[in-house]
Amino acid sequence: MRREAEFFESPELTLLYMARRLPDALRLERILTNAGIDYLVETGTYTGGLLMRRELTGAFFYIAPESVSAARDLLLQNRYKPYEPG
Repeated sequence: MRREAEFFESPELTLLYMARRLPDALRLERILTNAGIDYLVETGTYTGGLLMRRELTGAFFYIAPESVSAARDLLLQNRYKPYEPG
């Protein structure tokens, strides 16, 4: 379920996915909610474009560290590519 930052006891949340398009973000919200996984969504900027670099806005999905494994499996089952650091 979608939660506010204060809900999470851990100050260190893990970035699960960055949605570049609104339909992707809305679909992912439904998937996570139906699975009962608590998540935080924040908007943020990222750099996009090949020839003409520009800053774009996306939806960043964060989860508690103890939910990472289940959430990554859920994303893969639904054809989403989880964020990989590095």
